[in-house]
Amino acid sequence: MITDFHTHVYPDKIAERTMTALLNSNDVVHAYSDGTVSGLLRSMEKSGIERSVILPVATRKGQFDTINRFAMEINRTYPQLVSFGGIHPDDEDAGAKLGYLKENGFIGIKIHPDYTGTFIDDERYVRIISECARLGLLVVTHAGVDPAFDVIHCTPQKARTVMDRVFEETGAKKPFMVFAHLGGMFVHEDVMKYLVGTECYIDISCSFKEIMSFCETDDSDVVDVIKAHGADKILFATDSPWNDQKQTIEHFRALSGISSEEKELILSGNADRLLGSLR
Repeated sequence: MITDFHTHVYPDKIAERTMTALLNSNDVVHAYSDGTVSGLLRSMEKSGIERSVILPVATRKGQFDTINRFAMEINRTYPQLVSFGGIHPDDEDAGAKLGYLKENGFIGIKIHPDYTGTFIDDERYVRIISECARLGLLVVTHAGVDPAFDVIHCTPQKARTVMDRVFEETGAKKPFMVFAHLGGMFVHEDVMKYLVGTECYIDISCSFKEIMSFCETDDSDVVDVIKAHGADKILFATDSPWNDQKQTIEHFRALSGISSEEKELILSGNADRLLGSLR
């Protein structure tokens, strides 16, 4: 079962408006789906992807109920989709809200430090990530540059500091964080210095310069991270609708320098193990 571990969808009634706003926020990102659940399902069918993980983003305080009701509806309705939850660092009673997500069967949460204007090592995020580690919820975070912002709110160095602190404070025994975009978009050298070899997962969304015009990492960079970090801690991901799922999977399958066994781990085995262990 091929799993895309990083996708986004929006409710039908706001999808067009949301997609337009996001596309207008920069001049380098393009859309390959309409941002709806049905659009993602069509893309998956065309690409041979059997399961997608949906990562909602709470961009402001007070969106918790709306975002997570939609996520729960997805999880109840579509067996081939797994939606994570969303929370904002300014949300009150974050511990109770995370407990609610756990009780309702969520696997984890997505955070986006750039869209909340909050550094990953801010105490509000540290508390959220620590509570997730205690509850057994996975935390997926945008990492590195976002083309719509001038400040990097999740650098590999800050991410490493947070991981080390949370491991020490909670006694977590296994990886609890996924850093998107090869561990940090546009900051490959720092990913190699601070994150590779640690107890985290790295997804490979938006990591191929050959198929993404503004990307700065190429195939050799991706292979270097896989080899150095370990194929057992790498997750296939596309960031759909901002990349084409079919093109990304074909490009990944054609990579040289990693074995077919490593590719299968990244395409399916790691996600199967990770999602299954958290249910």
